Amino acid sequence: MPVYEYKALNQKGKTCKGLIDADSEASAHSKLRASGKYPVSLQESSDKGGASSKSGLKKGRLFERIKSDEIHLVTRQLATLLNAGIPLINSLASLIQQASNPALKRTLAQIRDSVNEGSTLTKALTQYPKLFSNIYINMVRSGEASGSLDIVLDRLADFGEKQKALQSKLKAALIYPIFMAVIGTGILFFLITYIVPNITRVFTDMERALPLPTRVLIILSDSLRDYWWLGAILLTGLFFLIRLALAQERGKRIWDRTKLSLPITGSVTRKIILTRFSSTLGSLLNSGVPLIASLQIVASIVDNRLVGDVIEEAMDKIQKGKSMSSALESSPWFPPMFIQMIGVGEQSGQLESMLDKVAQTYEREVETAILGMTSLIEPIMITSMGAAVGFVVLSILLPIFEMNQMI
Repeated sequence: MPVYEYKALNQKGKTCKGLIDADSEASAHSKLRASGKYPVSLQESSDKGGASSKSGLKKGRLFERIKSDEIHLVTRQLATLLNAGIPLINSLASLIQQASNPALKRTLAQIRDSVNEGSTLTKALTQYPKLFSNIYINMVRSGEASGSLDIVLDRLADFGEKQKALQSKLKAALIYPIFMAVIGTGILFFLITYIVPNITRVFTDMERALPLPTRVLIILSDSLRDYWWLGAILLTGLFFLIRLALAQERGKRIWDRTKLSLPITGSVTRKIILTRFSSTLGSLLNSGVPLIASLQIVASIVDNRLVGDVIEEAMDKIQKGKSMSSALESSPWFPPMFIQMIGVGEQSGQLESMLDKVAQTYEREVETAILGMTSLIEPIMITSMGAAVGFVVLSILLPIFEMNQMI
């Protein structure tokens, strides 16, 4: 059933806009009149088969976006409707009526049309790779094959919400340090380029030998004031150079290794990867996806090429008859406790539940590590800013002390 965009007049004569789904344009006109609206213009908003439809957007709708939170909510609602025994087509129709985001409403309508025409839900979702990840599509495929689509969708909603919560905690922990760094850098730049020259001009007019810190401060102040544009060009060039390096395979590997080895954030990065690995693999196995296929998906979403290479090597070993724990134990990125818990899960035949426990364990460790990282970054930044301000103050006071001694 297509979706139509309308512009109409209500009973008070005011213009209103919106979306309505109907079998035909005539049916859409009838629905609008029945609801007390008199259509001025009406056009079909579904653009099936277009390149832009794959992102859930129509051409010309650059500012319409479908957020991941909306996908998680729709997934949860669809699982609830299916669990209540409502057929898939009717469930999708209910979601279309409830959706407030026009882009999401159009996407759901296109998915429902595909399913109504005989396509599977999995095939309909593959038309929107920017909205539905490989994990999502593979789990839905498994749910359709096993007849437990409602259970799988419920797990998908849980999985998506946990990943979103973890990302939100990490972003929230970094907001304050980044804000402090930006504000502190701006204050120091203003202090050195505007305040300091007015004060040090007195010292330079005396034509006396100045202390080394004062001379360094004057040189730094003059350089920043006169050549700040050169510094901006250099920083911009460095930024694009780094982006160019990261676009190369070798640069990506170096960056991935650096992220794992950094003294403060490296531990947090490793724990986030372990959380993502165990939660994703557990969700896929719980949904009936085979182990090798699950590992292939996990290798593509851990967002680290070094860990991805380890998973691919482990897949080869597993296909040759080794257990997953023994295939991963030689890697430095998987700690002994992680390997032991995986081994226990394999021996007991409850690998899926053990992976869920591992994910919960590392989620708590990530939260603790983020709090520890934040508490460590803050004093480092405060000390650095204090040292910079102290250097400026000392550089200004030293000549004053010398003048007092001479008097």
